[in-house]
Amino acid sequence: MQQDNFLQRKNDLLNKKDKSSIGKWDEKIATLCEVINKKDNYYTTSSCSGRIVVMVDQEKKGSGLFEFVSHDIVDGGNFIRLFAPARPPISAEGVGKFIKKKIGVDRGQNLKFKSEPMILHVACRELKDAREFLKIAQKVGLKKCGIISISNRIVVEVSGSEKIEFPLMKDGNLLVDEEFLKIVLEKANKHLEKNWKIIRELARVV
Repeated sequence: MQQDNFLQRKNDLLNKKDKSSIGKWDEKIATLCEVINKKDNYYTTSSCSGRIVVMVDQEKKGSGLFEFVSHDIVDGGNFIRLFAPARPPISAEGVGKFIKKKIGVDRGQNLKFKSEPMILHVACRELKDAREFLKIAQKVGLKKCGIISISNRIVVEVSGSEKIEFPLMKDGNLLVDEEFLKIVLEKANKHLEKNWKIIRELARVV
């Protein structure tokens, strides 16, 4: 009966409509999810390959908080294509001026920059399966790993450890200079690439 319940929950979840913020599979982690979901003792409940965002700086969650979201390498052109698609791309050095002009001055919001690591939640049939998955994840370099639920279902969480977060604008005023933004974007891009490498390796060995 326990096995039937696990399979039923797995089928129900995998057949549900995607409710993620991007509304579709995150392509960088889709292959890993497919590999896991083909296993008898596992299925993924949520995933993200890592992302770079600019969002409203407030504690309360809700819709409309994100000004920019990218699961890919970010340069100044990404900001331009999101907020003013008809304009040509700009260099990373010009991102600060563009943000201030298009967001800060127009809306006067408090904004923060975030570079978030990959994260994956996996439901497991039994505790021994959860422990086995965690061992594999740790071997490929994922240090933030653990069992986060054992009540209704057994769920493990694995996550990258590299992240960046800082206030970007306050009352429409940019708090950092363009050179700082350029350095941060370069570092955030490297974090994404490191996450993608780990994701590919995990898909190979899981």
